[in-house]
Amino acid sequence: MKTMLPIARSDIHVHVNQEDMDALFGKGYKLTYVRELTIPGNYACAETLEVIGPKGSIKGAVIVAPVRAYTQVEVSYTDAAVLGLDPPLRESGDLEDSPGCVLIGPKGQSIQLEKGVIAALRHIHMHPDDAREFGVVNGQRVKIRVHGERGLVFDNVIIRVSEEYRLEMHIDMDEGRAAKVVDFQLVELIQ
Repeated sequence: MKTMLPIARSDIHVHVNQEDMDALFGKGYKLTYVRELTIPGNYACAETLEVIGPKGSIKGAVIVAPVRAYTQVEVSYTDAAVLGLDPPLRESGDLEDSPGCVLIGPKGQSIQLEKGVIAALRHIHMHPDDAREFGVVNGQRVKIRVHGERGLVFDNVIIRVSEEYRLEMHIDMDEGRAAKVVDFQLVELIQ
């Protein structure tokens, strides 16, 4: 059974719906591709937004495309402290009872989100073939050991399985700094 897989850190980023895209960039605007992410068809864009909370703001939040059915801002708890927000720890798309914020586009256009700011649960994207090789199932919680001088074990890592995924674990920047993670290093799944 396989045990080693790649890990990557995720910085503050935004998923936007079409209505908010139009408000921030103008109707018909096409996002600029920068690089493919591990979910095929998803990519980081050159466009960034400023995220404003009750106590502060963060510039340079990358937009992750394609356009979604909802607008969501994913932050670390350090980002949340800067913004003055207390986001729930959630899976992507679970936005009920989450705080909102203001998003400002490149030409000063802004929108007010009533909800949508979350801290993402640490998770592992797996293709069904990977899940079989690792002996895990969708929704299962596992532990991951990061080796190295700041090695640690991440608990409550959720497995996400889809035909659309490529193998990769995602953590936020706070978690990555705590373990001195280097993007795409190998970590160990322990059951």
